[in-house]
This record gives sequence, C-alpha cells and structure tokens, in this order.
Amino acid sequence: MSEKEFAQPDESLYSPNKKGPLGRAFAPVAGFGVTFSTLFRPAVTEQYLPHKPEQKTPPRPRYHGMHRLNRYADGLEKCIGCELCAWACPADAIYVEAASNHPGEQYSPGERYGRVYQINYLRCIFCSYCIQACPTRALTMSTEYEVADQTRESLIYEKQDLLVPLAQGMLSTPHPMAEGTTDANYYRGEITGPTQDQVDWVKQVRPDDPTVSSAQVSTVATKEAQN
Repeated sequence: MSEKEFAQPDESLYSPNKKGPLGRAFAPVAGFGVTFSTLFRPAVTEQYLPHKPEQKTPPRPRYHGMHRLNRYADGLEKCIGCELCAWACPADAIYVEAASNHPGEQYSPGERYGRVYQINYLRCIFCSYCIQACPTRALTMSTEYEVADQTRESLIYEKQDLLVPLAQGMLSTPHPMAEGTTDANYYRGEITGPTQDQVDWVKQVRPDDPTVSSAQVSTVATKEAQN
C-alpha cells in the first residue's frame, strides 16, 4: 500500500483554533460575555402573592406539579394497587398498599385497588417517572406547585388528599362495575358514566348517598355499544 493511504488527516479539521496574541489576552474576559450582556437588561420579576390568586402567573400546561389520583366516568378509581409507581420512584417517596375488591365493595375495576396511597413530598423530586410507569393513567401530575407547609407530617399526602373529587354525575364508591363490562372496557376508556343498575345498587345499599340523586345515568354503558 502507498504512503498516501496511511496519511494522517488534515490537522485543521480537528485541532483547536490557535488564538493570536490579542485573542489570548481577551480570552479570560470572553467567558463572561453572557454575564456582561445581561447586566444592562431590565430585570423580569414574577410576582407571587398567595393572598391574591388572580395575580399569580399560571405555569405552563405541561408543568409537572402535585400528583392526582384519577377516576373513571362512573366514579370508580383508576388505581389498581399494582405498586409500579412506587417501584419506579427513584426517591422512594411513594408507598402503596393494595387490597382486594369484593362484589359489595368495588372501588376500582378488576381484582384489586389501592387501599393505602401515600406520597412523601419531602422526598419527591417531581421527575414524573411514576406517571410514566402507571398502566392505567391513574396517577397524573397537575400544575399545582404550592407544596410548602409548616410541619413535616403535613407533607405526607394520603389517598384522600390525592384522589380527585367526584365530578358532577359520578357515583361514590364502592359500587359494582358497569353491567356487561370487564376491566378492559374501563382501561380502553369506553365507560361514559354510571348506568341505571349501578345507581339502583347504591340506592339500595346506601339510600342516603347524595350522589344517587345527582348521578347522570348513561343510557349506553360503553362507546362500543353506541356504534
């Protein structure tokens, strides 16, 4: 083989650019170029006034703030107590304890639900690994960011602190799943609201339940039936 095939590449392609005497003299100052360029710009101050919510600057829509445990359209909880969020948490901030669902005590579709759910905001680093691990989209992150409090105990949020309140038309748990459906129908988002059978069951078991009168009965249980 010829010497040309083994020739080294041109040094100008990978060697650092050599500065002249003037460049070497101003090199220490050049590193502060960004700092010096911002010294004379007007300061931007975002006002934070807890007693004036109307003056707070809203965060971005995709901001990862405090967690929320979500529900299905008929009121059942989305959390199935799989504990994947707790395993995915790098700060060990989540504790989940599951329990079994029963015919007269159905809190979520399927066999299990999250009986105990805790998030320790003293440890949470808001990395969103937990919501990525959740298979049912039960755990999401809101745009709320006011987590500070007076005591350490108040920063350990329990399930009742994280679970979203019942929306208009939902039934309070426990109650049976929509008739003729499985947990797969719930996971696919096919449940549009409580059915009449669910309302009748709650009315019989808990006649004083206030959600019975406000429940918006879905004449068609699933989206597939509408088609």
